[in-house]
Amino acid sequence: MHRSYFFYALMGILGIGVLLGMALGIAFLLRRLPNKTANRYFGLLLIAFSMTLMHSIFVLSDLERYIVWPLYFTLSLPSLLFFYVKTSLFPGYRLKPTDSKHFVLPLGQLIFFLGIFLGYFGRLERSFYQPFYGAFEQVLYLSTFYFYLYSAHKYIQFKAIHFKDALERRRVAYMKLLVGTFVILFAVHTLFVVTDFISYEFFRINLRSLKLYVGLGALSFGALVYWLVIYGIQTLIWSKGRV
Repeated sequence: MHRSYFFYALMGILGIGVLLGMALGIAFLLRRLPNKTANRYFGLLLIAFSMTLMHSIFVLSDLERYIVWPLYFTLSLPSLLFFYVKTSLFPGYRLKPTDSKHFVLPLGQLIFFLGIFLGYFGRLERSFYQPFYGAFEQVLYLSTFYFYLYSAHKYIQFKAIHFKDALERRRVAYMKLLVGTFVILFAVHTLFVVTDFISYEFFRINLRSLKLYVGLGALSFGALVYWLVIYGIQTLIWSKGRV
């Protein structure tokens, strides 16, 4: 099959994002850094984002037709980002039994894709009411992400008001930078997701048949990965791991 230069450039950009995200994510998981809990959440966040971006590469390359790897973690991303922010601002926080509700959807999506991969659930097909891969999944993905971003913002505000020493101010500044920039990039990504959803579900216009649109949509998600990589590197440099 003939591929354009745009396709190879796109694959290169996305592929580099995957490699950088995976490498930095593993580094955050393995390195002995202060506030291990927060760094583990950030490492898992980077890995989950990178693997989901790898899924996009498989879809764009038509490899998904041959084998479905359990690489799709859209419903894990919001809660991982939220708990990274929360444990960064409050290092002493530990998970409680009531926090289990935050992991119901992520665990369900993981089990679903593992079941597809192992052959228990048949073929992978998008459907409107499928909560783990389809139109409803995209609604859950966007709505939960904005909910968790708002919740993270509220924690940042609380920390900024009630804690005034230099270390706490620095932590608040890092979180403001992370979440603020992420909101802007995620809004752009949301525009592509919502436009695709409305055009297909209501007008039966398949925007995924337009290579430029698909490529820009994938880049909008890739930009989130690159921002997390840049933020992670900056955090290590600025604070020498004290996040």
